[in-house]
Amino acid sequence: MAQIAIHHNPFQLHENVELFTPHDHHTIRSWLDTQNISEFTKPTLCLVNGDPVLRKDWAFIHINNDMVVSFVSLPQGGGGGKILRTVLSIAIMVAAPYAGAALAGTLGVTSAIGVSLITAAVGFAGSALLNALIPPPSPSSPISNFNTSSPSPTYSLQAQGNQARLGEPIPCVYGRHIVYPDFGSTPYSEFENYDQFLFQLHVIGQGEYDVETIRIEDTPITSFSEITHEIIPPNGTVTLFDTDVVTAPEVAGQELLSTGDGESWIGPFVANPAETQTELLAFDIALSRGLYYANDSGSLSNRTVTWDVQARLIDDDGVATGSWITLGSETITDNSNTPIRKTYKYPVSAGRYEVQAIRTNAKDYSSRSGNDLNWNAVKAHLVSDDNFGDVTLLALKMQATDNLSQRSSRMVNCIVTRKLPIWDEVNGWSTPQATRSIAWACADILKADYGAKLNDSRIDLQALKALDDIWVGRGDTFNGIFDRKLTVWEALSQVARCGRAVAFLQGGTLRFVRDESKTLPVALFSPRNIIKDSFKIDYVMPGEDTADSVTVEFFNEKTWKPDEITASLADSNAEQPATVSLFGCSNKDHALREGLYMAAANRYRRRLVNFKTELEGLIPTYGDLIAVSHDMPRWGQAGDVVAYDDPYLDLSEAVEFSDGDSHYIVLRKQDGTISGPWLVTAGRNNRQVKLEEEIDFTPYTGNAEERTHFSFGIGEQWGVLSRVTGVRPRGNEVEISSVVENAMVHSADQITT
Repeated sequence: MAQIAIHHNPFQLHENVELFTPHDHHTIRSWLDTQNISEFTKPTLCLVNGDPVLRKDWAFIHINNDMVVSFVSLPQGGGGGKILRTVLSIAIMVAAPYAGAALAGTLGVTSAIGVSLITAAVGFAGSALLNALIPPPSPSSPISNFNTSSPSPTYSLQAQGNQARLGEPIPCVYGRHIVYPDFGSTPYSEFENYDQFLFQLHVIGQGEYDVETIRIEDTPITSFSEITHEIIPPNGTVTLFDTDVVTAPEVAGQELLSTGDGESWIGPFVANPAETQTELLAFDIALSRGLYYANDSGSLSNRTVTWDVQARLIDDDGVATGSWITLGSETITDNSNTPIRKTYKYPVSAGRYEVQAIRTNAKDYSSRSGNDLNWNAVKAHLVSDDNFGDVTLLALKMQATDNLSQRSSRMVNCIVTRKLPIWDEVNGWSTPQATRSIAWACADILKADYGAKLNDSRIDLQALKALDDIWVGRGDTFNGIFDRKLTVWEALSQVARCGRAVAFLQGGTLRFVRDESKTLPVALFSPRNIIKDSFKIDYVMPGEDTADSVTVEFFNEKTWKPDEITASLADSNAEQPATVSLFGCSNKDHALREGLYMAAANRYRRRLVNFKTELEGLIPTYGDLIAVSHDMPRWGQAGDVVAYDDPYLDLSEAVEFSDGDSHYIVLRKQDGTISGPWLVTAGRNNRQVKLEEEIDFTPYTGNAEERTHFSFGIGEQWGVLSRVTGVRPRGNEVEISSVVENAMVHSADQITT
């Protein structure tokens, strides 16, 4: 007898269930009508003998003897399915640790911190945006998430400007970018002919650069006639001014008075820090009211001020090791009410010094007289190595005028393009040249002293060269500044991700794979070489929290400000975008292409295939295209070729032909690759097919080795193509993870640029 069961509790199917015995002449729809059920009050699945049946087919399926029809209500809750969302969220959190560890192993991340960070990213993004092959960028990036204790001078709009970021790494710029360079040494000022000059040394970054323009805020430096600049290439020497100059903080405008005024020496003050030596001391003297005496007639008469400065050697503990020596006995005579400011420099023998100063003539306290004498600063020019190493510097000498304010002097920025060596198979590495290449930025990260310090044999340079040709053709570039502390792997991943690629470690060599359209599988896997009971398919079903579009944050090269663009597929409403930051992208078309790609991958790549095989599982690597045939999801029919008598193939398994359809067979070659698909027709029995075209090799049908495997089906249904996301050896077995490929992922970003 047939039986119908209506289950009201999907978590406990044996509880709260109604059982019915229908007549065998009913269809599913007509039986429901007899029960006055035109529509279920809750979303409900219909299962016939355990197989789901669509609502549109209920009127055509007759309830026969021994048939079991089940109606199962889906989990519900207040607020439109909150319970279901909670269950799915729990599933994501449970799965994330395993997914994160697997992804970390695939990418070569082995540290506990690295694995935990990847796990956190999977857990966060799992409910919004999915891409099993090329993980989506994190919503946080150097554009929006910077170290608040020492913010990026370029990406942090609130702190944009020149800074002395002590303890932070020297910036490393790739591609073309604006940069607010850090101070390479403490800025200082001097007076020349009563004019004040500011000296600033800036570090543009590691390596060599093509400096396109230098600006003060948004204005080119050429608009400021009072600024002189010098660009110092790597290992060069600054000639515009002394770079290692320290200013003693204790001297800050003290007035110098004579013994006749009842005062004595000002000081002593230490001029240079412990464990440093100076060979030049500089004193800033200022007469803020000018130097004059106002006559009864209104004219100004001369006045004179005189003073002495002295210095003596001290050790690192501040104990004097020598006697005082007079550096200078200075005199100024003038009749001007304009402020007078001068810098006096005194060469000394190398050492650490303390200094003092005193006025030697009495001050005229008359209201008609201007002769105040102030000691504004003392500076020590240190003895140091002027070679700053493999960095590019910018030296600026700026005259203080109304045209150049104190604030604007700290808004120096440059638009630069990094120079990097470029590799090819014939000539090897070139001399550094301006480039925005993703490939050679990756190579620099791996080879440089501030990077992984790898030699060429540890890097797949041929793959990088091939990828560079693709990126150049597409117009994909990387333009970003690394000015925060991060690992080599983090930097490498961010650069590669800008080109839709990932790096992975294989056999001690850094390799790269880009997510691009592939048509030729490198291996065929079927029940013949998949270990029994290891085949698993995960369907990642979209839900209410699944993104339907992607908002890409990028740093716009037109405005040099953060920008964003939302990319959605043609039939998407774009009502629930996922926001990602694509660090290194500075072009709107590039950002749109990547957004469309991520949206397509999120929609079309939701079938994850995992299985175990023997050592032939080591043939594919991360990102390779493989063919998978299996009878469980009805992905073709598979077996061995037991005999070959052209044009007939005798098969180990029976195959089924359908009238009016074209049937194809693919064959696995000895090296694991596939041959075909080849058009076939029915043979003399259900274990034989006839080849309708000549194949390109002779199948092996003997007993000395594995016979040639086959996969058979209608059209392209002989199997599915899948992209490898993980290869993990397990003794004599290999576990392969993959995601079923879909050509729509690669056609979605074909936009006109």
